Amino acid sequence: MPATASLPTTVVPPAYQFLYGSGEAAAIQLTAFHALIAYTLDKAAHRPANGVVLAAGSPLVHATFVPCGDKPLAAVFDADETVILNLGFEADEAAHPGRAYEEARWQAWERTGGGAVVAVPGAKHAFDDLRQAGVTVIVNTNRSTAHAAQTAAALRGAGLGEFTLGQTLWTRDTGAPSAKDARRAAIAARYCVLALAGDQLGDFSDLFAAPMPVAQRRLLAEHSSAAGLWGKGWFVLPNPVYGTALRGEPDDVFPTDHRWAAAPR
Repeated sequence: MPATASLPTTVVPPAYQFLYGSGEAAAIQLTAFHALIAYTLDKAAHRPANGVVLAAGSPLVHATFVPCGDKPLAAVFDADETVILNLGFEADEAAHPGRAYEEARWQAWERTGGGAVVAVPGAKHAFDDLRQAGVTVIVNTNRSTAHAAQTAAALRGAGLGEFTLGQTLWTRDTGAPSAKDARRAAIAARYCVLALAGDQLGDFSDLFAAPMPVAQRRLLAEHSSAAGLWGKGWFVLPNPVYGTALRGEPDDVFPTDHRWAAAPR
């Protein structure tokens, strides 16, 4: 049994309250998975010429995609906060506000925390429907290859089925960057990838991780080829707790020409 600890409600930040406790988050997660199921099953019934993985060297503007050919069908998912919620780890984080992230603590969680995760609402239903339709479910995660067995056990324990390293489970090798394009390309070489799902834009293309101003990254998501893919091949799950979305100074987030202040009384 995992160790338990008291967690005063006063230490739970709003982002944690939202993602791990609210009905609103569950509703958004279910919305994403319902849309993913409908889109993917429709594409499975009418095989497309191309999947939704960007072709090697493709930009996000006027993007091109890996052809499907006669490859078997698949949908690819990130793991953490996309199909599993890391309740045990994040409860410990919430209990220690201001503590810096430590890779060693995360690695210990990968090794020992599998019993303290739950499936994201909608994930099991999606996996069951996709598998029944003959679509292979693949998890592409930045969890360590050294802990692949523990990750597979965590997914199994959350009710999400069986995963095999290098086939339906893709992980990050020790010392490798967190970028996922190489793994996506390897998966797309074997499969016609009908859908990608994740909680960070890097779960769709490493191009979103290039150094750029916050406003430019938002514009890239809104006005490049990506704009037509959200909900139509690319599916985003909410994560206000950690990750690449949590950036921006006041002028980045609130443009100076859209400010307001109440008039003095």
